[in-house]
Amino acid sequence: MGFQQGLSGLNVSAKSLDVIGNNVANANTVGFKGSRGEFSDIYASTFGASSNIAGIGAKTMTIAQQFGQGNTTSTNSPLDIAITGNGFFRMQDPTGSISYARNGQFQLDKNGFIVNNGQFLTGWPVNQGTGLVLAGSTPQPIQLQFSNIGARPTGGSGVTGAGLNLGLNLNANDKVIPATTVFSSTDPTTYNYSTSATVYDSLGGTHTQTFYFRRDVPPAVPTVPPTSTWTVRYALDGKDVNADGTLGPQVPAATPLSTGLTFDANGRPIGLPVGGSTFNVTAAALNNGSNGLNFQMFFDKSTQFGSPFSVNSLTQDGYTDGILTGISVGKDGMVQGRYSNGQTRNVAQVVLSSFTNVQGLQPLGDNRWAESSASGQPLTNAPGSGSTGALQSAAVEDSNIDLTSELVNLITAQRNYQANSQTIKAQDTILQTIVNLR
Repeated sequence: MGFQQGLSGLNVSAKSLDVIGNNVANANTVGFKGSRGEFSDIYASTFGASSNIAGIGAKTMTIAQQFGQGNTTSTNSPLDIAITGNGFFRMQDPTGSISYARNGQFQLDKNGFIVNNGQFLTGWPVNQGTGLVLAGSTPQPIQLQFSNIGARPTGGSGVTGAGLNLGLNLNANDKVIPATTVFSSTDPTTYNYSTSATVYDSLGGTHTQTFYFRRDVPPAVPTVPPTSTWTVRYALDGKDVNADGTLGPQVPAATPLSTGLTFDANGRPIGLPVGGSTFNVTAAALNNGSNGLNFQMFFDKSTQFGSPFSVNSLTQDGYTDGILTGISVGKDGMVQGRYSNGQTRNVAQVVLSSFTNVQGLQPLGDNRWAESSASGQPLTNAPGSGSTGALQSAAVEDSNIDLTSELVNLITAQRNYQANSQTIKAQDTILQTIVNLR
């Protein structure tokens, strides 16, 4: 009798309904990848079989996941990350076990780790000394520092031009201050202009550095070509700066710290020291536990034209300590933290893993998969390199389920189930007829 064929047909139809139902249930699950049931026929024997064997039904061969790209939806969270193309996020649980996911709905936990459902997002760390990504190293859970990132004194970056760079215009029509007029930072008649800048010591303490510009008396014998000179004097936090690094008046009076600026007939600076002018205030003068101030000042962007005094540029490379104010993730996976002191710091680079046979991955639930012998070993690369896709921040990858197709498949599976039940009913009718023979 053919009950076996009908029963096997009911089983595979039920399995098909299970797969379709699971797909429909996860139509709104971020990063979900749909599945399809794959079935095969069953023969009692295939050795030397003739073409008149009917077979004994069908069986479920496998349930294959379909890793097609889902739609990308924009969000308002910078830690929502969508993968466009191949690859999986490499996740690590607190015990060190590795899994892989496409769900990019990440958050920061209380310790600054980027997590999803208790799993840590991993990436290549960045050497904070050099700023270089340690590419090729073992990926580590990505952790951002909320605060206490450290301070840097003005002049502490170590790059060319480190220190304070001041670009301004000194009015060529300004009066000359007679040499007999004694300079005083508290008497505006003893200098032409003043401006100030914020500088930082080694503890991140802020200090107000004030510049006083005074036009000098031209030489009795004009130079050829003609030049104009200015003298710059300084104060820090309202106290005059002396050449020996002390602050305030001394007894006997100390030599004030000063810088000479010379401009040619075209209003351009000439003769400035290549290394800039040194600004130095000793640690004892600051008396706050820091190393004092010692940095270079550059005036090569300054001019002397017949237009009003103006400060056109002012930069310095120091900063105070800061707290985390924002996060961004680039297409290349670079995670950056933005801090209240205006600094942006590279934290790590998200890595993506790809597999030669993605359908060989072992589903774990929670939108995660594990490596298996069938999937092959993971190929871990930076986003956009190798066979991996790019990342899009403030976006998530939707489920790749097409509800219209699934509903049509649902109707088909239902009809298949009904048809198989009819074969059992027909066999039952035939058997009943035989039983009733007299």
